[in-house]
Amino acid sequence: MKTMVNIGVIGVGYLGQHHARIFSELSREDGGIRLAAVIDADPARAEEIAGKYGCAAYGDYRQALDKVDAFSIVTPTTMHYEVALDCIRAGKDILIEKPITTTIGEADALIHASEDAGVIVQVGHLERFNPVVSALYPLLDKPVFIEAERLSPFLGRGIDVDITIDLMIHDIDIVLSVLQGKPVRDIKAAGDRVLTGNIDFAKAWLEFEGVNAMFTASRISTEKARKLTVFQENSYLVMDYQNMEIKKFFREGGAMLHEVLSIERKEPLREELRDFVECIGSRSRPRVCALTGRNALKVALQIGEQIKQRWL
Repeated sequence: MKTMVNIGVIGVGYLGQHHARIFSELSREDGGIRLAAVIDADPARAEEIAGKYGCAAYGDYRQALDKVDAFSIVTPTTMHYEVALDCIRAGKDILIEKPITTTIGEADALIHASEDAGVIVQVGHLERFNPVVSALYPLLDKPVFIEAERLSPFLGRGIDVDITIDLMIHDIDIVLSVLQGKPVRDIKAAGDRVLTGNIDFAKAWLEFEGVNAMFTASRISTEKARKLTVFQENSYLVMDYQNMEIKKFFREGGAMLHEVLSIERKEPLREELRDFVECIGSRSRPRVCALTGRNALKVALQIGEQIKQRWL
């Protein structure tokens, strides 16, 4: 008989409410899981979401530690370490929204604690579950240059951390996965703060063995854009995360042609949470494990440090 897995969501604000929704939907598809609790520092918000999905509500995640088997942690980044460590020590499997923590020391501590406790830690790098990313990998053929652009109008969310941690880290993670673990040889970066006390826009140049990558990220743009362009011999690929579309440009004879690849549309967050549930059941390593999240964080922090050195 299949064991019931009770899942809780810690933090049910803008993003956390969707974690709760999807876990509730997945529970109807898979009788082995149940959205058991939602937790929020605002008790009224917790009660609202709990009433919507028929689960318990708590104002403090520690009240739910003995009632839940696994948690999604969707708190502000600065709370990730404390909350995750308490969950791990209680023997709970966890999904932590990106970035894994605010420092490498914290990330390493979580990795060691999770290994000791034998629990699963998945990091919420959502774009890994975007169907266009899955479609991109088979098209890659020795990339020589990668350009990533992630722009957003100012929304007032995620401003407790630098743009390198809030947005650019998505593309850092994808590029690291595309390059299959090639080490970063050099980093050059520039950016500044405009509307917040943290970095609001940034550009970074990363050098790897045989390939370079350029990153642009902004949360004060007049438009929204999420694109990754991969240049390789005789062709280049333009991946549009938003529209879930890949265009392939290639030379044929003396002309430059292109084709648009058809991608089956899926909700990336649903695919991510489904993967988490499957990893819990099979006790397998997530696609984006804690070490993967740590490696992306390390590069993002190095970029941020370079930018801030110019402020001194």
